[in-house]
Amino acid sequence: MMAPDSPDDVTSCGCKGIRRCLLCEKLKGIGHLEANGPKIVHNFLYNPEMKLAIRKDAEPASFPFPGVFLWENFISEEEEKELISNMDQDVWNQSQSGRRKQDFGPKVNFKKRKVRVGSFSGLPALSQKLVLRMQQEPSLADFQPVEQCNLDYHPERGSAIDPHLDDSWLWGERLVTINMLSDTILTMSLEQGLPEVGLAEEVHVAVHLPCRSLVVLYGEARHRWKHAIHRMDVHERRVCSTYRELSAEFLPRGQQAELGAQLLDTALSFQGAPI
Repeated sequence: MMAPDSPDDVTSCGCKGIRRCLLCEKLKGIGHLEANGPKIVHNFLYNPEMKLAIRKDAEPASFPFPGVFLWENFISEEEEKELISNMDQDVWNQSQSGRRKQDFGPKVNFKKRKVRVGSFSGLPALSQKLVLRMQQEPSLADFQPVEQCNLDYHPERGSAIDPHLDDSWLWGERLVTINMLSDTILTMSLEQGLPEVGLAEEVHVAVHLPCRSLVVLYGEARHRWKHAIHRMDVHERRVCSTYRELSAEFLPRGQQAELGAQLLDTALSFQGAPI
């Protein structure tokens, strides 16, 4: 397989609708979409030790920012090399906004709220030791991932992911991501502002993700704040693996508990290949 950052490998893109990457902008002669007109944005930086969002500009200010857990050096350099080498032996599929992806998870139609095992054969073998390591952290002791999505970002493709909230019908409370190959910024945003702390306009909180770190989003950071990786924050190749757990509907005593148990049994066999 050709390396994902090889120039010859980038001949088309997977962008649809309003999504853009550098390739389709050049091919179609269009520019990167920007917000219409100037707008006021309050910029803050997340401090993981104090668990505060601290103002980056104007007068000093801060507010509590719960729902983010950061574990630096979660994997070693040797483990990172092994993980990336194994990923690059599999096919990277084109995705939107200049990303490439590998999916290990059930077949899902979110609009119709339907899910089935399909060709899902489990999470990849190398993830087993990583999941066991995650579970050593008390807040992740009961974390059982049912899906893993690997994403490949590269500045030559203008890779990014727009502000969004992950689904909460199928996916549960915690989103767990391992950041590899380069540092980046995870931008948390709240378009309606934070009137409870006197911020009426849009608020951004920059969460610095060091290479080889693990980040968990939960609570308000998972369900209220959108998260994004902006093009300007991808300076080198970046690969991340995001693990998702099941929602209560698919857990014991939930309406679809039987299907959930089947999905978990498949996922935690750790015998998977990308679908």
